[in-house]
Amino acid sequence: MAGHSSESRWICGIEPSSKVLTSSMNEIYAMECREQPKSLARLLLAYSEDPSIKKEMDELRQMSRSAGPIIFSGMGASYCSALTAASFLQSHGRPSFAVDASEWLHYACEVWDDAAAFVLITASGESAELVKLQKSAPKPAILLCNNDQSTCWSSAKIRLPILAGPEYGNATKTYTNATAASIVLASHILGRAWQEEADQAAQAYASCLDEIFEMRGELERFCRGAANIEVIGRGPAYGGAIMSALCIREMTGHRAAPHSGGGFRHGPLLDVNESHVAIISAFGRTADLGIKLARDCNERGGKVILVGSVELPASNRLLPVKMASVPETWEAISSVLVPQALTLGIAEYSGAKLAPRFQYGAMTE
Repeated sequence: MAGHSSESRWICGIEPSSKVLTSSMNEIYAMECREQPKSLARLLLAYSEDPSIKKEMDELRQMSRSAGPIIFSGMGASYCSALTAASFLQSHGRPSFAVDASEWLHYACEVWDDAAAFVLITASGESAELVKLQKSAPKPAILLCNNDQSTCWSSAKIRLPILAGPEYGNATKTYTNATAASIVLASHILGRAWQEEADQAAQAYASCLDEIFEMRGELERFCRGAANIEVIGRGPAYGGAIMSALCIREMTGHRAAPHSGGGFRHGPLLDVNESHVAIISAFGRTADLGIKLARDCNERGGKVILVGSVELPASNRLLPVKMASVPETWEAISSVLVPQALTLGIAEYSGAKLAPRFQYGAMTE
């Protein structure tokens, strides 16, 4: 960040209001969580109507016609968004992979030329790994970024905005919007219409957010005293599971770990006991597997928050949370709502461990 003006160090280059600067982490986190539906709607409208965004997407689609896989890469929450895009393309027959940007930088740059297109996802546009990847790239990468004043943005030739606005707590709006944009990009690569499914998902998301957050106290009490919180999802919800575990750990300091459904069954399930709480997403084609896994956790003494569209009876070890179904790929967004609400519940009960961040700090590997 050397050489940047003090003004450019504000998140997204925008100085926060005095009200925001004096708000607590809990207040900021709650505000940004509740801003997600409007932020998502703003992005979907822009990607549907903005000619400059459509032009950049057309360039990506042209590049994707080359031989080789489509690679999506990012760090932290951005990597979670990359997983969803890759999963979506794979499910429609197009080879695609999500890679951790740091791993790619140090161990895989030699095969960059074998990819048809490479999409870098970053909220800040200043992550050290992403900056280095851009500089060392043998051919241009497509950038998906939330900061149009960043190093990555200024050096990218094909760039698309995340449009989440400034974010001062955990990745909430930026994850939601980056994931939605990644789904739209993947749909465009496939030549597949996306607006109808996106609108369905956005409406369901907006209609259930407040209801889910009203449950935060109940969610916190159900999990209170747990030594471990396991977050489990399959397909699109796997990226959501990783994001959810990051949110819980960063905001509250509670131990949380993400797993795919199959990955949890083949190993970690054997360790489940009364000290465990699992948050399991049970939607779409693998909903029955999620319900079965919940029962197996209960049989071992573990507690389960089961999130799905099927109504099941509650017990002292099972807390069902019913949510409207969304088109499969968009589960990556809706699957994070219950963990986000739980996070706020824990932070309100025992305090947030993360402080608000209003300026970009040093970005190091």
